[in-house]
Parts: sequence; structure tokens; C-alpha cells
Amino acid sequence: MIFDKLKKFDIVFDSPEVDCPPVFSSGDVVSGRVVLDLSGESRVESLKLHAEGFAKVHWTESRSAGSSTAYTQNYSDEVEYLNRREVLLQADNGEVTVLPAGRHEFPFSFQLPEETLVTSFEGKHGSIRYWVKVKLHRPWATVRKIKKEFTVIEPIDINTPALLAPQAGTKDKLARAWYRNFGQVSITAKIDRKGYTPGEVIPVFAEFDNCTSRSVVPKAYITQTQTFIARGSMKQKRAVVGTLSGDIVGARCRETWHGRAIKIPPVGPSILQCRIIKVEYMLNVCVDVPGTTKLCLELPLVIGTIPLHPFGSRTSSVSSQYSCNLEWLRMAIPEQPEPPPEYSSVVTEEEAEQRNNAAVPASQHAEDLSGILERPLMAFVQEFRFRPPPVYCEVDPNPQPLNMRPRCMTC
Repeated sequence: MIFDKLKKFDIVFDSPEVDCPPVFSSGDVVSGRVVLDLSGESRVESLKLHAEGFAKVHWTESRSAGSSTAYTQNYSDEVEYLNRREVLLQADNGEVTVLPAGRHEFPFSFQLPEETLVTSFEGKHGSIRYWVKVKLHRPWATVRKIKKEFTVIEPIDINTPALLAPQAGTKDKLARAWYRNFGQVSITAKIDRKGYTPGEVIPVFAEFDNCTSRSVVPKAYITQTQTFIARGSMKQKRAVVGTLSGDIVGARCRETWHGRAIKIPPVGPSILQCRIIKVEYMLNVCVDVPGTTKLCLELPLVIGTIPLHPFGSRTSSVSSQYSCNLEWLRMAIPEQPEPPPEYSSVVTEEEAEQRNNAAVPASQHAEDLSGILERPLMAFVQEFRFRPPPVYCEVDPNPQPLNMRPRCMTC
């Protein structure tokens, strides 16, 4: 039978590394080959390839229309990103093609759209997938199908001004329970930039001011929020992907974090360009107050794919490593340079006469200069001395006139 003649039917993508599947992005060329291994001679009508890419969401919600009536509401939507067809084998006159026994390879190649695609994603209520599907048509036989997915990762460069900008915020709360106020709790937090890549460490600079009569516990954690949108409704799923715990802050005490480190685990990049699926990240700096709800400050994050360039930006390289405040440097440099001091204010007349009397003839200068040129040149800096301050005296050199009325210190 013909089914017994098809021993292998597979799709193989071209990859620079044998053991590593390829990863593509917008504008890349996807290439590979379809492999047929036949145990005997077979007749084939056509071999067709179809490349597709979709973002799809779907979930259900139970609703009630009365005390005894309930129904299920379905929500679904999809967005197409890729649709490409290609014929790998088909006779021009519509006749069948006879393939001898053995291994046959049919190469294929197509280019992904130049416009921005969306990174591959798998979630609870939706997915973003790209695949290649091949159909083998033979006379008097069922159509054989094979499908193989490939990964698309849209690059996100964090070396941009928007993602290199520091993120900071302040939030406070009055802790109370059962009409009793325990005091106020405040959080001030800052991170060096908005964009990071998986595996990086985020230094968290924060200050926790506990003015309550109870001890509080500061914490920080990274959350991933998956948002699925369909027919005007929204479904969200949140997960904590990284945590950081601090020391207990006693009553009416203050705690400061000088760059506490929280590491980003190997997570997928942010997805912000899809209409129906979004993946966003947030750094939450919180304080757990006993007896009341916690105080939480949110700082947005963007997880990218292109890491920070060490020399990409002077501001980013300095702020990301040391978080220095350069205001003191700006204050040290005046906007308009001051004029140099006059010669008479630095050198007195007596010193000038002594130097003129000690002057040597020009011939002796030439001899000294010839000796200097024969030796290695060394830099000579003349010592600069200011005039000494005047001698201290208890008698005021500029006394106040006697006819001037003394000023009242209480007026």
C-alpha cells in the first residue's frame, strides 16, 4: 500500500547551529527543506507549503440571568501576522509526479514581513504562534499533513533614551484599624533605568519611613502581568517572578536601601505592540503593615532582548552602575570664568626690583639653554604664592563714626 511507502515526512529548518533551533525576527528569511523518505516508487500530485502566524485569545465566563438561569459567555479574537503560500512540487499539466524510492528533499524559502512582528508567546488564555504547514497530495490516498512551529523574537533595544530614563516615586499611607490611627508609613524608591534584560540585577534605592507604633517589613518583587483582550473585555493573569525581602523596620524608625539587588530571572521579553495580548513587567516596592492593607509603590519595567551597551550612553553607564549625583560637578564649574588676577596684586614692587637686579646677560642665558637642551626635558612649574594676610589686631581699622546712632538689635 502507499502508506507503507512513506517512511519519513519531516520539515527541517536551516540553522547555524545543529542542536539549537533557529530564532527569527521581522524581515528575516526563513529557509529549510521538506524531507520525504520513500521505501518504494510513489505517485505524488502536489506538495504545498503554507506559513502562518497568529495571535489568538479565548476564554469563557459564567453569567447568571436570574435565580435559576445561567449561561456561558465566550470571548475570542485573533490577529494575523503571517500568511505565505508556496508550491514545492506540482506538474504543470496537472499530471502526477512519480518519485523513485529513496530520500527526497524539497527546499523552501520565504521572507518574514518587514513591519514589526510580535514575539512568540504561550499563555493561559492566548498565544502568539508561527508555523509552517506542508500538505502532501497523492492519488487515491488521504492528504498527509505535517506542521512545525518556529520562534519569532522581536528585538527590544534598551539602549534608548526612553528605557534609560530613571524611574522613581513616592507613596505614603495612614495606617488605621477600627477607627484607630497607628501613624503614617511612606516609601520613596528609585531605580537607575526602565529597561533591563533577563539575568541582570536591578539595584533598588529606597527609603522606608515608619511613623507608626508597629513594626513593618519592607519587600520588593517583580511581577509579570499577562493581559488578554477580546470584544471589549479583558482578562489578566499576574505572577511574581522575582522577590527581595528586607529587614524589619521598628516603630518610629527609618530604613534605607543603598542599592539592594534583585535579579531578573529568565523570562520572556515585554510584549507591548499586540492589540489583543500584552505582557508587562512591574517592580513593586511594598511595606507590610500588620492589621491593615499593605502600602505598595509600582515602578514600570521593560524587559528587552538587546542588553545595555557599556559605552552606549555616558548617562546610562554611570547611573546604572553607581547612581551618582553629578550636581556637585555642575556647581564647581562657573558659567562665566573669572578674569586672572593682576600682576601687581600677586607680586609686590620690592620683589619685582629684586628680580630685575638679579637678571643675567643674554649670552649666559644662551649657554644655560644649550645645556638644558642636551639633557632630558622636564616640566618646571613655578611656585605660586599669595600675599600673606594682614596681622591680626583688636583695634578696628575702620571705626564707626561717633555721630552715627547705634542700631537696635530688636528692631
